[in-house]
Amino acid sequence: MLQNLQQLPADPILGLVAACRADRNPNKVDLTVGIYMDDQGVCPVFEAVKQAQRTLEAEEVTKAYLPAVGDENFNFGIQRLTLGEASAALADDRVCSIQTPGGCGALRIGAEIIYAAAPNARVWLSDPTWPVHIPLLGSVGLEFQAYRYYDPETHGVNFDGMVQDLKKAVAGDVVLLQGCCHNPCGADLSLSEWGVIADMAEQQGFTPFIDFAYQGLGDGLEQDAAGLRLLVARLPEVIIAASCSKNLGLYRERTGATIVVCRDAANARAITSQAQVAARRIYSMPPAHGALLAGRILTSDHLGGIWRAELKLVCQRINNLRSDLREVLELRCGGDYSFIEREKGMFSFLGLSAQQTRRLRQDFGVYMLDSSRINVAGVNARNIDYLAESVSKVI
Repeated sequence: MLQNLQQLPADPILGLVAACRADRNPNKVDLTVGIYMDDQGVCPVFEAVKQAQRTLEAEEVTKAYLPAVGDENFNFGIQRLTLGEASAALADDRVCSIQTPGGCGALRIGAEIIYAAAPNARVWLSDPTWPVHIPLLGSVGLEFQAYRYYDPETHGVNFDGMVQDLKKAVAGDVVLLQGCCHNPCGADLSLSEWGVIADMAEQQGFTPFIDFAYQGLGDGLEQDAAGLRLLVARLPEVIIAASCSKNLGLYRERTGATIVVCRDAANARAITSQAQVAARRIYSMPPAHGALLAGRILTSDHLGGIWRAELKLVCQRINNLRSDLREVLELRCGGDYSFIEREKGMFSFLGLSAQQTRRLRQDFGVYMLDSSRINVAGVNARNIDYLAESVSKVI
């Protein structure tokens, strides 16, 4: 039976990561995978995570399964981090959540809930979107429609095009939005534009599904959640896929949550039951370690304070890197790269062709996607001049 299987091509991002690792060029630059790296090119462990881990190791007495919905402290903390301490939805007891294996698991459980409620629902995805959105949601059986989002000419959001396309969304449809730090383009909606989307959702009846993977890496924890919280304040239901990979650095621990803002408390209990049954089918029980760490940090004034200060420095570094990269590219290449400074989070399109990005890899050991999407956090003081010089040679 198994001999009939054919070898599949490597994932386009992970394949480039492997190629970069194998490259012997001492000046190689890896701008591919979306992982935060410090100025030494290392994905660091937060000090708050280290302290929580030491405490957990000293106090942990069992490796028994977590409850099906996950760690209680984690669910409590992630709901309040995402929705805000003063959320009326939380006060009204119409929010439920289930711990998941990372943001990917959160998206998949969200898709399962959607399919259980409306198997014929269309999911509207931004053009472009994170490529893994399609297999994660499509494997459930949901169908897709695209809406315009990124304008390569202005390097910003094509909001007029977005609105025109989403006017076709109807009650029973789902609109997938990224809460902040859009992957792959870095161009985010303004708060007034979030308000327009809320108006449309109220009038047309579609349900927002927010992929919220980068809270705290754009302008700050509270600022990055402003658009999402506006929707939650105005709409009867919102689905959220939250991740602790980036803002807590828990990439390998696979720590996320599907959060659902529901119509009332009874609806929240029903959706929790649906999420638990879906999780049982897919992965059975949630992983513990990352959620136990995150739960301790998110519910502790001491650890939470340390973490918030650390995350603020990460956010500042990313924004400073954007300014530095704009400056050095304009100096070496000419042209206007101010869009890099306007964007948020870890990603940006440099506006290069696929042919140019392939030459960067082959001739200079500079690795980015064919779309010219880069991970800004892969830039550092040691490689920024070489990166700009290499880009100048291919343009």
